[in-house]
Amino acid sequence: MWVWGGDNIYADTNNMHKMKRMYKTQKKLQGYRKLITKVPILATWDDHDYGKNDAGVEFKMKDESQQLFLDFLNVPKNSSRREQKGVYHSKVFKTENGNVKVIILDTRYFRTSLTKGTNGQRFQPNQYNEGTILGKTQWKWLTNELTNSTATFTVVVSSIQVLSKEHGFEKWANFPHEVDKLFGLIKKSTNTNVILLSGDRHISEFSKTTIKELSYPIIDFTSSGLTHAYSSFTSEKNNFRVGSVVNSLSYGTLLLDLKTKKATFQMRGKDGGILQEINQIYP
Repeated sequence: MWVWGGDNIYADTNNMHKMKRMYKTQKKLQGYRKLITKVPILATWDDHDYGKNDAGVEFKMKDESQQLFLDFLNVPKNSSRREQKGVYHSKVFKTENGNVKVIILDTRYFRTSLTKGTNGQRFQPNQYNEGTILGKTQWKWLTNELTNSTATFTVVVSSIQVLSKEHGFEKWANFPHEVDKLFGLIKKSTNTNVILLSGDRHISEFSKTTIKELSYPIIDFTSSGLTHAYSSFTSEKNNFRVGSVVNSLSYGTLLLDLKTKKATFQMRGKDGGILQEINQIYP
């Protein structure tokens, strides 16, 4: 499958005609036209295709933007996703050796205000229990989707990073109570192995942590920079980082062996070569 992790186009606009043209341009690309005939396409959005940099619940054109997003993905006009508020959804891929469930989160539509940062940081964490990333309806949906999953692997896609918390940009750690809530759900999801995928940062990196009483580590694979890379990146603290940051054009590959329950995480460069790789065996 192919997963769009957000910032799929760079619209940054209230003008839905402009946004529609940009999606049309993306959709006409020969390589992408070929791709959609070969593999399933799943997607979430981030701020730049949502419509405004760092925007959340306050963006006035979010409903119109959502319909264009669903048009881009060829979602049928009679789909329930057309009536739903937000672009979150899930899909199960079944094989003879086990299943993979992909949960796509919407970290834009319901996300409440961020706290302006100090000391050169754009944002800093909100007070504990202040605000939300997913909103009540999506949290209820995610609780059901995650805790009831019996797939060998459940891959959770978030447009913003879940683990990395020292930097001053958008991240789950700006809502620390939401991180704790997510970890609590993962602990309750005893019949599956959870993997996190994220984007947004124009860098690629692996972040890894342990959750008490969970028999495997949580890995957040940040892969972003397919066409936009933070080439001037020098350094940034991330206590959960494994390996080093890739700041060149890159994309991520996740290989899942359902027989051995081995996951291989790869950052790949423009020529497809492996820039960095980690492996994890799951119970």
